Amino acid sequence: MVELKKVSRSFTEGNTKHAVLKNFDLKIEKGEIIILLGKSGSGKSTLLNIISGIDIPDEGEVTIAGKDITKLSEKDRTLVRRNKIGFIFQFFNLIPTLTVRENLQLPLELTNSDNQEERINTILSEVGLPERADSYPDKLSGGEQQRIAVARALIHNPDIILADEPTGNLDYETGLQIVDLLDRVVKQKGKTMIMVTHSKDVMGLADRVYSLREGKLTETKKDSVIE
Repeated sequence: MVELKKVSRSFTEGNTKHAVLKNFDLKIEKGEIIILLGKSGSGKSTLLNIISGIDIPDEGEVTIAGKDITKLSEKDRTLVRRNKIGFIFQFFNLIPTLTVRENLQLPLELTNSDNQEERINTILSEVGLPERADSYPDKLSGGEQQRIAVARALIHNPDIILADEPTGNLDYETGLQIVDLLDRVVKQKGKTMIMVTHSKDVMGLADRVYSLREGKLTETKKDSVIE
């Protein structure tokens, strides 16, 4: 589903070149859930951006569902991202001037999806908020907003979910509720998910855990992280 080969990415600041990702490989099978660990500035968000095609590596290949997106135009990478990938962010990123229903309808409009009303009602039931369809984001709690963000990521039926600290802006109990929701909904739908997190409570979701340090990706034993 996702494969990176010999991927490197550097950024230049002034006269200094910083290597963020250094010549590494990663292969993720359909339906796997991968956790990425690493300190702030270690390159986790850069890696997600490269997988999504928002950024491209200096070297290497990034294959999504059999297609090397590094060889695509920016427009075609956008289409891959729009159709194949769903995003969950730490700060929800719901559009404040749109209702919950309208926030969920937007990705369906972009992908020309049919049965939009039925899809919206179904996903709202799956995340436990069918009664909030006509509410605006500022009327929702943090946990409710993140539930809607999960629903938005899944509603257009993408193959891949990219989650950047999805519990990082929530209190402990609410974070656990989101973990349970991801465990139930994402796994039930058989989605491939790559998640950046610092939360040990999320580790139980993972099929594999990786640490990103000094530009290198290293597989880590899940049990050792949880303990």
